[in-house]
Amino acid sequence: MASTAVKVAGAVKDISPLYYRILSKFPQNFTFCFAYGSAVKPQIGNQKKHNMIDLIYCVDNSYRWHGANIEMNPSHYSALRFLGKGFVARFQENWGAKVYFNTLVDIKEENVTIKYGVVSQKDLIADLLDWNDLYLAGRLHKPVEIIKQTNSSHLQNALQSNLRSAVHTTLLILPETFSEYDFYFAISNLSYAGDFRMTFGENKNKVRNIVQPQLLNFRELYRPILQQFHAYVDFPTGDAQCHQDLNPETKLHHLMQLPMVPQQRIVKFWNHGGLQQDMEDVLRAVAYDIDCAVILRQILKDLVWQSSVRQSLKGIPTAGILKSIRYSAKKIAKMF
Repeated sequence: MASTAVKVAGAVKDISPLYYRILSKFPQNFTFCFAYGSAVKPQIGNQKKHNMIDLIYCVDNSYRWHGANIEMNPSHYSALRFLGKGFVARFQENWGAKVYFNTLVDIKEENVTIKYGVVSQKDLIADLLDWNDLYLAGRLHKPVEIIKQTNSSHLQNALQSNLRSAVHTTLLILPETFSEYDFYFAISNLSYAGDFRMTFGENKNKVRNIVQPQLLNFRELYRPILQQFHAYVDFPTGDAQCHQDLNPETKLHHLMQLPMVPQQRIVKFWNHGGLQQDMEDVLRAVAYDIDCAVILRQILKDLVWQSSVRQSLKGIPTAGILKSIRYSAKKIAKMF
């Protein structure tokens, strides 16, 4: 199959024309688009030919985009479309992880099934910078297929900041010595540990299945980011072990670089039932605490649990009851 070349992070990358044919069936006023999931990136034990393609459309104006899409593709929506584009846009931006999904959409002429989410650019940037929900920010910790690059420097900077935050967080969780696989496994697990959907409907080995076949893609994604961390961690080439500095002052540096929401949650956790210390004092105390990694893991687990539950509940009215049952059945079937 012929392919189209696009520039991705300074490199030229081939993108299947299939994605452009799919995108042509939607309103074109979106600012950024990426595909993810097992149909896009290889996963162990999930090489089925007809896996569903997952897409995210980032839009400037959710109201206008849904209005145009409801006209073009009314069958993609549940009965919520009858409440109007204003309701759909408000439901997207005010509930769950601020993403509106239409699932099990058949593109018959391409013989593919897709699920697509719509997010406003302001909400995507907020999640990337602050980890409000660690939802799409978590998706973007892992290799994805960028279908349309953003022209927004603000969004581009937020995408890079999200990767840096993932590295700071992962180094706080890992021991002094670890393998390259351990590092990328820990990064991928940030947004899966605590995910409500991992309780049922997802393969318990999902993180391993994502990381193992994609080590080269992870390397390519994080290489420019890791060049900024030479003072804190040694990433040798080949199979040699990685070593990081576990000095409390280094841990404090990582904690100070965390996104705002995990920082605030650490402060709330630390101050619970005791003295009300400010953020800098709390982060310094946590940096010197032997349970620093345990505390951070629990904070992130709680954050991911809450956002995944809210988004999963939101998926019932956006998909409709029948599609929700079919989607859940497909997820469970993939486990066996």
